[in-house]
Amino acid sequence: MKSKIDGKPVTVGIVGSGYAAYLHLNAYRKVSGVPVKIKAIADVIEEKARKMAQDYGIEYALSDYRKILDDEGIDVIDICTPPFLHARMINEAIRAGKHVICEKPLTGYFGVEGDPEPIGRMVSKRKMYEHVLKEVEELRRVVESSDRLFMYAENYVYAPTIQKVAEIVEKKRGKILFMKGEESLAGSSSPVAGYWDKTGGGSLIRIGCHPLTGILWLKRREAVARGEEVWVKRVTCDVGLATSALKEGEKSFIRARPFDVEDVATLTMTFSDGTKALVIASDVVLGGTKNYVEVYTNDSAMICRLTPPGCMDAYFLDDKGLEGVTIAEMLPTYIGWQHVFICDDVLRGYVGEIQDFMECIFYRRKPLSDLDLACETIKVIYAAYCSAEEGKSIEL
Repeated sequence: MKSKIDGKPVTVGIVGSGYAAYLHLNAYRKVSGVPVKIKAIADVIEEKARKMAQDYGIEYALSDYRKILDDEGIDVIDICTPPFLHARMINEAIRAGKHVICEKPLTGYFGVEGDPEPIGRMVSKRKMYEHVLKEVEELRRVVESSDRLFMYAENYVYAPTIQKVAEIVEKKRGKILFMKGEESLAGSSSPVAGYWDKTGGGSLIRIGCHPLTGILWLKRREAVARGEEVWVKRVTCDVGLATSALKEGEKSFIRARPFDVEDVATLTMTFSDGTKALVIASDVVLGGTKNYVEVYTNDSAMICRLTPPGCMDAYFLDDKGLEGVTIAEMLPTYIGWQHVFICDDVLRGYVGEIQDFMECIFYRRKPLSDLDLACETIKVIYAAYCSAEEGKSIEL
């Protein structure tokens, strides 16, 4: 297949220098079969961008990402910023003629002029839902009217376990009857995680979007294999603020500091074929990051463990010498028995994600995780917030 860019490296500009950028940069190093060059990185805190540029051999760093858009040598913008910036940056990147990689979620509701504050408590979720539906369609129009690729950076889609389930479902053509997915931990390290105007919600959108998108993608693959059309018909959701039950002295082990967002959410989806899925998202679970998807079909049962992977256990009497060694995520100490993360960037899908995106640009093909998936995920999430506030199921 002829390369769109005639064999030249896919040249990347990254916006944001936080944890997502770190994960992406490590994955870029493992891309094979496609030449890749990371040319620029931008962050409002230029010192952070310069440090990351030095660590990863990036050509230049700056504070204004628009200068990356002006660089004609850059093919793709990798957006690793907080969610409230995504929609604007997607628009500007597409209009500048760049392909776009965007971290989750696609967008959200972050407030408009005249909103009472804090918006997470004072603005109706129905208003948020309707606003997001309009913004999603505008983003779709901008992307589809261009000849640029939009690639949705949802690592769950590329996790080897999820990919294996898709392969089995496609070969056996079984009917997925029920799925359950969860991401839970003891809160976020991000200083803005508790604020709706920066994240667009709480645990459901911030971490629940991962298993949700993985589930939606698997249902899509099943439908294609069976020659069916299946969509989310109805959602029912409950959210809560579990940490409100804690006194100040009892919060030392929980990082969650919600201001106007939820810290626990459960979402039930009913698909048009009558099958079901359950998504759990929580910021109040100790013991490290918990990621999995369970899939039950008419002829199989499959459990996908992303973290902890179950490959290795280790026992430590102290932390001495483990500085800089990644044993697991979101743990205050490595003392005692630990479920060790092995090939974490591979098993959680980051390597497969970036590999797919670079091949898509180089060979001009569509990504596995695309705009349709990004749009469906955010629509389901905001329908779920409506359901939780109104106390009823929401039809999509």
